[in-house]
Amino acid sequence: MIRLSELSSTNTVETYTITAIIDSALCVGAGGSSGSLADKPIIRNSQRNLLIPGSQIKGRVRHECEKLLRGLGWEISESPNAGKMVIRRDNAPSTFNRDEYKIPGYENTYHCLISQIFGDPVLPSRIIFDDLVCTEEPENLPEFLRTGVTINRRRRSAEEKKLYFIETSPANAKLRFQGEIHIQPSLTPEQPDYAKALIWAGIRQIHALGGSKSAGLGWLHWELPNIDVCAEVWQFLARCEIK
Repeated sequence: MIRLSELSSTNTVETYTITAIIDSALCVGAGGSSGSLADKPIIRNSQRNLLIPGSQIKGRVRHECEKLLRGLGWEISESPNAGKMVIRRDNAPSTFNRDEYKIPGYENTYHCLISQIFGDPVLPSRIIFDDLVCTEEPENLPEFLRTGVTINRRRRSAEEKKLYFIETSPANAKLRFQGEIHIQPSLTPEQPDYAKALIWAGIRQIHALGGSKSAGLGWLHWELPNIDVCAEVWQFLARCEIK
């Protein structure tokens, strides 16, 4: 729940530019698109620039951050199950009964470290991912089509009359996709703000995006701005044992 009375000019938003550099070819499909010979055209914006949706980036980063915190021993709510993402205090498991999961103004619920960044059905997200837009001019990127065939997993053979076409970005062109991350202030100012450190670590765990990753599409690496992470943040993330 967003309380307008609590918003003020002191709530500054930190903005960072991130860049994904595609090492192979990218296949982020747009279902139902027209104007292409492909059965699965690549997604573009209104200016015809190739893009990677911010919602896809946010979902992948959340998944990677969940894995990192579980590896450190933190209890994480089960997403995307809305009923299990919000932990009510009157019937909460003992592993959630800790100060790090208490948020001022939310006296009836616990919120794990992931929910405090990415949000849940009760808590608003404090991070916004813009779409990553290709910096190359659209006229320099002709349509690239690849063929595929539907496989019958039971018979382990190709289905008859199931040839299809997918559109990809040019292979090995080192295309750069740029966008911004907007991070709002922490909801728990009394504890170290671990958001940037965790998000940066999660992004670096993403090595491929889009479809047909097993066929070698969508592999990439990142250019991220440098951030300062104090020792208290690493000590906080390592302090996962129940006290």
